[in-house]
Amino acid sequence: MSFPFSVHIGSLQLPLHGIFELLAYSGGFRYYLYLRNKQGDVFDTQTRMVLLAAAIFGALAGSRIIGILERPGEWQEVSNFWIYLFSNKTILGGLLGGLAGVELVKWRLHEQRSSGDLLVYPLLLGMIIGRIGCFTMGVYEPAYGLLTNTIWGMNLGDGINRHPVTLYEIFFLLMLWGALQQTQKRLPLAPGALFKLFMIAYLFFRFFIEYFKPHYPYPYVGLSAIQLTAIMGLVYYLPYLYHPRKLLLPAYART
Repeated sequence: MSFPFSVHIGSLQLPLHGIFELLAYSGGFRYYLYLRNKQGDVFDTQTRMVLLAAAIFGALAGSRIIGILERPGEWQEVSNFWIYLFSNKTILGGLLGGLAGVELVKWRLHEQRSSGDLLVYPLLLGMIIGRIGCFTMGVYEPAYGLLTNTIWGMNLGDGINRHPVTLYEIFFLLMLWGALQQTQKRLPLAPGALFKLFMIAYLFFRFFIEYFKPHYPYPYVGLSAIQLTAIMGLVYYLPYLYHPRKLLLPAYART
């Protein structure tokens, strides 16, 4: 295989990563619309659009902030900071930034109802498609792994067998999708619990998968910015880790 993968259309050479990124956004949104029409929504269209806008702006900010913190000091050496800011992003920062944006708007609206369950499977779909795009970039996207002697190690474009961490993540997301569906069938989950379970699982995964990626000279007590972000996210969900019955409907949580 030759990385990065691209598609040739006449004289144009389009990177597959960009195509898959576009498919991730559009496919996830279309799937969200399908689920909303099929399952209904506790929010009216206007309120839901406001919450989605808050999620999008929060995700844009969070993904870029954590993205540049992942390589401390590098942004000071670039010629154009805004291009550097736009090109550096991370899914985890986007998820937590989107969560912060939604919670802030809900606080301003005095809205207590949970809004995330409807987004779980569209997010999973978008993340899976997006990670396929990351894989097509090989080592030319900062989402590759350390060298390995295991039989599943892959040459991602630099002649070195590496952990294909993007494939690990795709496999994890597919398994998480199935696990969440089974949990929904077997347990009386409270509103918002599905999103919390999704976030908790992904936060744990991202913390540990970072040990399979190249390490930069981190000043953050030996941890990467993504790992510290994952820890902060888990602290936010700590009440549900200590008392998982809070994820069930009140009548079942008391038994």
